[in-house]
Amino acid sequence: MAKSAKSDSGTKSSGEKQSLVQQAYEQIKEKVITLHFLPGQYLSEGAICEQLQLGRTPVHQALQRLHLEGLVDVLPRKGIIVQPDSIAEIVRILDSRLTVEPELARLAAQRVRDGELKEKDLARLMRAANATDPVLQPPDLSNFTSNDREFHREIALLSGNPIMGDFARVLHERSTRFWYLHLWQTIDVPLTNTQHEAIAKAIASGDPETAGSQMQAHIKALRERLLRVQSLSPLQRGAPSA
Repeated sequence: MAKSAKSDSGTKSSGEKQSLVQQAYEQIKEKVITLHFLPGQYLSEGAICEQLQLGRTPVHQALQRLHLEGLVDVLPRKGIIVQPDSIAEIVRILDSRLTVEPELARLAAQRVRDGELKEKDLARLMRAANATDPVLQPPDLSNFTSNDREFHREIALLSGNPIMGDFARVLHERSTRFWYLHLWQTIDVPLTNTQHEAIAKAIASGDPETAGSQMQAHIKALRERLLRVQSLSPLQRGAPSA
């Protein structure tokens, strides 16, 4: 494949190669999160290269990164399988988010209180807080998840802690996939907008404790909806919740 061979050419600079790896990573990750690649599905590097029109080196490195983040399993001499998270696994992910994301909200609010962040720094967060149309029925799932990811990503950036923020991003992206799998029927856009606005206002007012507690309440509400779905599913009934 000419294009792939060119992508793997030694004439590429390290910056260009890294850009191709990032491009492959973002595209494959999005296909996993939005269920273009289904949980449990076997993939091949060659087929992904053809689909993305990228060479084997960036695709291979992107898959290794996604493997470390828990979205795919790389099986030697067999291929790649999309990680089939169970409800119990997603509950554990949400429990981890309960530890990390309230702290990110507190850190962001603390930076506002300390004068490190200004109104212009908070503009994207305030826009993302209620970006999803609360009236549209049925809700636009893609728009909802995109805005939700943007909102939580902005808080991570505002926190000033990129290590904790990157960990939160990985956890959030794995739980986002579950909206597509199981939670689409429980989406409450007005409630989510209200919760996001409460978090954003607490951060903007420089109130770390309220920001943290509002974030905690937000994630707990999602956890409760997940457990309701689990209790109504005959396949999941009796499975461990955490």
